[in-house]
Amino acid sequence: MSSPNTANPGKPRQPAEQLKTVAGYLFALAGLVWVLHDVHPNQLVAHLTIYDWRWAAVAILADILAFISQGWRWSLLLSPLGKISTLRTTQAIYAGLFTNEVLPLRAGEVLRAFLVSRWLSAPLGSVIASIAVERILDGIALALCLGVATVFVPLPHGIERTADIFGIAIIISAVVLGWLVYRYGGRSVASEQGRLRSFLRSILAGSHLIITSGRFWWAAAISFLVLGFQSLAFSFMMPACGLDLPLWVGVVVFFIVHLGTAVPNAPANVGSYQFFTALGLTLFGVDKAAAAGFSIVVFLVLTIPLWIIGFIALTASGMNLKRVRLEISGLRTQKNS
Repeated sequence: MSSPNTANPGKPRQPAEQLKTVAGYLFALAGLVWVLHDVHPNQLVAHLTIYDWRWAAVAILADILAFISQGWRWSLLLSPLGKISTLRTTQAIYAGLFTNEVLPLRAGEVLRAFLVSRWLSAPLGSVIASIAVERILDGIALALCLGVATVFVPLPHGIERTADIFGIAIIISAVVLGWLVYRYGGRSVASEQGRLRSFLRSILAGSHLIITSGRFWWAAAISFLVLGFQSLAFSFMMPACGLDLPLWVGVVVFFIVHLGTAVPNAPANVGSYQFFTALGLTLFGVDKAAAAGFSIVVFLVLTIPLWIIGFIALTASGMNLKRVRLEISGLRTQKNS
């Protein structure tokens, strides 16, 4: 795999980028240490077991349906930019997810935007705008579901406070994006000078097209379908691993994991995924060893199919990881020029 600076050998990586990468790996390491530090190896191995593969198969299917639903939603959000099938958007999502699994800082988001921009012959900034809108919709759906969960399920004060902060941040982000789109989204991109300014204008213009589209509200509704399939996939893994807990416990624990891994960290969310899974389960009285074992098994069962499908999707797109890094490095160079 090529160096991150292949596209521009004379320019070192940005200090902020390096800091984020190091912080992500440190948090991943700290999470794994917390999960494993007081668990005897024999106890851990005993819980690395799938007792019912039928539940595991249903969980994998639900996870795949979640990504297909995300592809459906994205095709609706992209409709003002051109017609693209759910199959194509799902392929781009899987290719991006696979890239996220092996490269830090969610590099796959840039990849999938690049692929769809090429397939639609649409401005990259406008496609990135659709992903930004996606993230806002995901955040709103998660914040609302967390709010409902905290009404019916007593959660620790720290998690409730984090959920409140997350909800406030999502509201502020949505308001800021809405104001920027209202203020600047309707202006002509061509009239702007400078690459970066023109790129930002294309994002705002794309956001304006997407938000004012008649299909936007359908896409917003599908966000709950995406979150629902994801939470079911996680929850179905509990009976697969022999955890005798109500379905709603799995849903709440998934919300905790989803909230905890929302910030970019190590590739594949290794460490943070295990930490928040084990933390969430122990809140409901699950033994630490059982929680640690489950955190590893659920991660592998739901991630390995993603790796396989994602690798196929990336290969079918004509890209590879070396070219991905070159393209992303080139885009960063243009943005900073």
